[in-house]
Amino acid sequence: MNYLKIFNGNILSPQGTIKNGCILVGNGKILEVSPGNIDLEGAVNIDAGGKYISPGFIDMHVHGGGGFDFMDNTPEAFLGIAQTHALFGTTALMPTTLSCENQDLLDTLATYRVADEQNVKGASFIGLHIEGPYFSMKQKGAQDPRYIRDPDPQEYRELVEGANFIKRWSAAPELSGALELGDYLRSKQILPAIAHTDAIYEEVVLAYERGFTHATHFYSCMSGVSRRAAYRYAGVIESAYLIDDMTVEIIADGSHLPAALLKLVYKIKGPEHTALITDAMRAANMPDGESILGSLHNGLPVIVEDGVAKLPDRSSFAGSVATADQLVRNMINLADVPLSDAVRMASHTPASILGISERKGALIKGADADIILFDNNINIDMTIVGGNVVYHRKS
Repeated sequence: MNYLKIFNGNILSPQGTIKNGCILVGNGKILEVSPGNIDLEGAVNIDAGGKYISPGFIDMHVHGGGGFDFMDNTPEAFLGIAQTHALFGTTALMPTTLSCENQDLLDTLATYRVADEQNVKGASFIGLHIEGPYFSMKQKGAQDPRYIRDPDPQEYRELVEGANFIKRWSAAPELSGALELGDYLRSKQILPAIAHTDAIYEEVVLAYERGFTHATHFYSCMSGVSRRAAYRYAGVIESAYLIDDMTVEIIADGSHLPAALLKLVYKIKGPEHTALITDAMRAANMPDGESILGSLHNGLPVIVEDGVAKLPDRSSFAGSVATADQLVRNMINLADVPLSDAVRMASHTPASILGISERKGALIKGADADIILFDNNINIDMTIVGGNVVYHRKS
C-alpha cells in the first residue's frame, strides 16, 4: 500500500480544529486523523506548513468552467471542467445540464460514462444533475424557453432507466405530472429538487411530501410572496423557511444574493441545511466578455461582467463564474459565518443532502481521501482527490 502523510496543519474535523494535526492516507482512504505527528516509514510526506487541512469542497450544482460546459457533450469538456474546479478546492462535483432536447440529454449520459472512466486529474464526478426542462415559464430565468415543457413520463423514465448515475433532478413541482415525477425519482433513490418554480406554499407542502425536499439555487428563479385576486400567498422562499427539514443551496458569489440574504439564510436554515454551490458556467476562471451558456452549438449568448454572467439585455443573471473557494470566502467575509460552518456548507452538508456523507465531506477515518490545504484567505495550496495530488500551487 502506498501511504501519504499530511502533517503540521490545522485539521478542520467534525469535532473541531485539531491544531498541529496529522492525516494518514492509504489506498485512497483516510486511515488516521490525529494530533501531533505519526511516524510511518516509506510514506510520502506533505508538510502543511501551518495551513488548514480541510475536507475537499463538494459542488452539487455546476455547469462548466475553464471555457467548457457539460452540455458541450465531449469528454474533453467534462475533464476540463473537473480540472478547472480542482484548482479552487473542489474535490467532487455533480455535472449539471440545462433545459434542452431529449437527444441532447441522451448524448450527455453517453459522454458522462466515457469521461467518468477517464477522470483522474480533476474533481471526481458524483452523479448527474438534470436541471430542467420541466420548469415554469414565468420563472425560466436564463433557461432556454424553446425547451421548457411539462414532465413527460416516457421521456424521464427512458433517461433514468438508462443511467444509474442520475442522482438529482430539478423541476417545478406545480406543473402537471410533477408530483408523479417526484414519486418516480424517489423510488429510484434520485433527489427531486424544486427549481424555476412559481409554486405557492400549499403546492410546496404537497411536493415536499412527494420527495421534493431540496430547493435549487435558493431565491433565484422561484416565487416569493405574491398577490392573486387581492389575496397574498406564500411562495417557495417562505415555504423553504417554514419547512424545517427542507434543504437549500445558495450561490454565494456576492451577486446572486447580497450579504443581507446570505446572513438571513444562514440564520434561519443554518449550516446543516444550507449547501454552497457555484452554479458556474463555462466562463468560470476565464476572462470577462462574451460567452455561451450551455452547448456551443445551440446555447444562449451571455455577457460576463461584474463577476457574474448575464443575458445580453442584462435582464437576468445567467449562471455564475464563481469557484468554491470564493463561496467559502464570501460566507466568512460577507455573512460573518465562522470558518468551520462555511467549510461545512461546502463539504459535509452537500454530502449529506446527496446521501454520500459516509464517504465524503468530512475528515474521518474510512472516508475518501478528498483533502485540501488552504491559508487564512482560503487560497488553495493543494487539492487531493482519492489520495492523489491533482493540484499543488507553485510557490
